[in-house]
Amino acid sequence: METSRDIKEKKILELQHITAGYNDHIVLEDVNLSVHEKDFIGVIGANGSGKTTLLKVILGLLPPMRGNIRFFIEDIGQIKKYIGYMPQASMFDKKFPITVKDVVISGLIAKAGLFRHFSRMHKTKADEIMDKMDILHLKNRAIGELSGGQMQRVFLARALISSPKLLVLDEPNTYVDKSFEKSFFEILTELNKEMAIILVSHDLGMISSYVKSIACISYHLHYHDSSEITQEQLDSYNCPIDLITHGDLPHRVLKDHSDCETCAKGVKLKPEGEK
Repeated sequence: METSRDIKEKKILELQHITAGYNDHIVLEDVNLSVHEKDFIGVIGANGSGKTTLLKVILGLLPPMRGNIRFFIEDIGQIKKYIGYMPQASMFDKKFPITVKDVVISGLIAKAGLFRHFSRMHKTKADEIMDKMDILHLKNRAIGELSGGQMQRVFLARALISSPKLLVLDEPNTYVDKSFEKSFFEILTELNKEMAIILVSHDLGMISSYVKSIACISYHLHYHDSSEITQEQLDSYNCPIDLITHGDLPHRVLKDHSDCETCAKGVKLKPEGEK
């Protein structure tokens, strides 16, 4: 039976009782998650908690030991074309001799085929997405010569070139360019008007201002249909993410936080009434 949310925003994929891991080692157990159109889900958890394993299952890179993955698209054979993936920066060798334009257009391999030449239409689309990401002037630059923010834009362009219905990002803040971080999340906010986004991060403070819901992973998955989450909830889920607190309430990091002098000084306020 369809819920009101299903009618308003159609479901695009569903994980049903997923257990996954490597060899005989279980990393995730009995995970359930539904992703709808225009969802923006922040996935948090400690290193080794199963965040990347979850992405591998969604991307089809790791078959689950138990459970089912259901994609709600007309042509099930087109799954890879409708998921855009942006990996961690550490997964790419900066010394590899490849240009920006080659990295971006490689996101169309699922459509063009591994051994087919890219058409003029494909190259035009690559130019368009590079222009949109403000990296067209870098198209002939070697990827290893770029700054963190520029590389972030390149791999985002690669993930977007196939016009995905779902954008999956694994620790995008590992590209280490704080000057571009706010702009990057503002780009994601605009993209979220057209597609669903799953973003893995260890920085709850940064993503809480942008995501719509949060999934905390620690062997199991605990889903919150909100971007606000208390420290007590994190503790109960054994999710080692700390929140700065003002009194008895969690302090939510806002997009413009420069006016909070107390936080700028690194001072933690005591609860009201406490001397």
